[in-house]
Amino acid sequence: MSRKLVIDRKALKYLSELPEKSQRLVRAKCHGLSEDPFPGQGGDKELLHLDYKLYRLHIGRSFTIFYQICEEDRLVKILTITTIEKAHKLYKRIEE
Repeated sequence: MSRKLVIDRKALKYLSELPEKSQRLVRAKCHGLSEDPFPGQGGDKELLHLDYKLYRLHIGRSFTIFYQICEEDRLVKILTITTIEKAHKLYKRIEE
């Protein structure tokens, strides 16, 4: 059963500025989150913070998506789309 997908404006702007091939790949992964947002085997999805249920999805070795799941509204909110390098800097802030 799929969930509604909501993408933050800044994330959408970042996505629109990517090359066409990267846009297709990231969009496909975003749409995949509406079907299966929870971490499982394979390790590309991970729960980062229990209190506000922040998740991340690695897309290849190039991009990371940070998102939240609102189970009661059947909603997946994509908060940030960024490069792997910038994502690692964000991880450090989240852990502090």
